[in-house]
Amino acid sequence: MDASTVRRLVAQLEQAGIPVWLDGGWGVDALLGRETRPHHDLDVIVRVSDVPKALELLQPANFIVREGSIPHAFVLAGPSGDELDFHTVTFQSDGTAVHRMDNGSDWVFPADAFTGVGTVDGASVQCLSAVTQVRCHAQGYAPSEKDFRDMELLQQAFGVKLPPLLLRPTRPDSSSG
Repeated sequence: MDASTVRRLVAQLEQAGIPVWLDGGWGVDALLGRETRPHHDLDVIVRVSDVPKALELLQPANFIVREGSIPHAFVLAGPSGDELDFHTVTFQSDGTAVHRMDNGSDWVFPADAFTGVGTVDGASVQCLSAVTQVRCHAQGYAPSEKDFRDMELLQQAFGVKLPPLLLRPTRPDSSSG
């Protein structure tokens, strides 16, 4: 998924009154203000209450549900291969937001999680904060090479502390042998 497609999809959702926060790889690149690697999808966070409107908006573009469980976490696939990975939240009165995961448990985002502002293709976008990106990447799955790189870039740009899980494994020094 290229930057102009990301900008167009985010603008389309926001023009329909659906606030969008970028997460995942595009969320990291938005915070950094540049595309650092190719992306196969766009991870977005929207309110659970906006899911019906989002589905209605994207249906004429022939986006279909590829996997997941509406309304909490699902992937829409477009005819050109573009994928939108939705993670939905319900905001609480204290500013926190709750995401219901597939296993039925809740992931609670702190109120400051949604304070990130970035740039994609010259357009300002809302995204998860750098600290929240790190927190999300440190839970639930083994990081891949691209995850290590994304987190290192956030650490360099924002000084966020990386938990041990997100530190690239070091290789023994072969020259000391």
